Amino acid sequence: MNKIAISGANGFVGKNVGKFLARNGFEIVSLVRKGRTKTVDFGRTIISKNLTENSLIGSVKGSAAFLHFIGKGRQTVSSDYDTVNVSLTRNAIILCKKAGIKKIIYLSGLGVDQKSTLGYFISKFKAEQEIIQSGLDYTIFRPSYIIGKNDPLSQILSSQLSRDSVIIPGSGRYRLQPILVSDVAKVVMKAIHGKQFSRKIIDLVGPQAVTYNRFVRDLIGDKAQIKYVDFEKAYHDALHSSVSPFGVDDLSILVSDYIGDYGKLVSISGIKFTKYGEMLQASCLS
Repeated sequence: MNKIAISGANGFVGKNVGKFLARNGFEIVSLVRKGRTKTVDFGRTIISKNLTENSLIGSVKGSAAFLHFIGKGRQTVSSDYDTVNVSLTRNAIILCKKAGIKKIIYLSGLGVDQKSTLGYFISKFKAEQEIIQSGLDYTIFRPSYIIGKNDPLSQILSSQLSRDSVIIPGSGRYRLQPILVSDVAKVVMKAIHGKQFSRKIIDLVGPQAVTYNRFVRDLIGDKAQIKYVDFEKAYHDALHSSVSPFGVDDLSILVSDYIGDYGKLVSISGIKFTKYGEMLQASCLS
């Protein structure tokens, strides 16, 4: 039972978790969209448009778990939240049942709950409910910002560095609780077989909450000037400019100041997590 299927295996988390599991003796079946197979250099890669192809059943059959890592953080007319975050989760569940896979592990988002009003969070909550009501065993992780080499948030900062200034929307006093991607991989590996993870929703957060101000300053050092932008202007740019570093929902999530239950994660996983200062060294800007 060391075979694992991963959807979204070409994404930042999927690639890092997949490589880690492969190094630890797991047979990996990676499901990616056409044209993105070259970014996956571990396990067996299968092309899938929407996880509904009957040919996938034989490929993933015998997997101990299905790691559903496909997610959409910005929506467009042609690729909206419901289509990606909800419908593809539903397709993943159907595929698991057809292939006899008993366990699904899903990445949701820190701050998701039934009172959510943000479109991104609503879609993630709906996806969680699809999983909870599926009858499958599950572990749903709600991550804060996952960082490491080439992580999405550090890439946003890196692109701003090329213009010699880094934008902080609003006050910058809102907090995040970053977790290192290698620690995420360790937690996911434990969740595959660990009964203590069964049918649980767990915040996936690091040991220290820091303000966005501090995070940016710690990450970029003296490499560029920091430019504070009125939040209203940042929001306007996100709505109307294709070159805005942030999307509308990116900003909403960033300033929401969500802090997770790190103690519960430690208690369930038994893992010693990387400290904040050490994880910064693993980012793409170090």
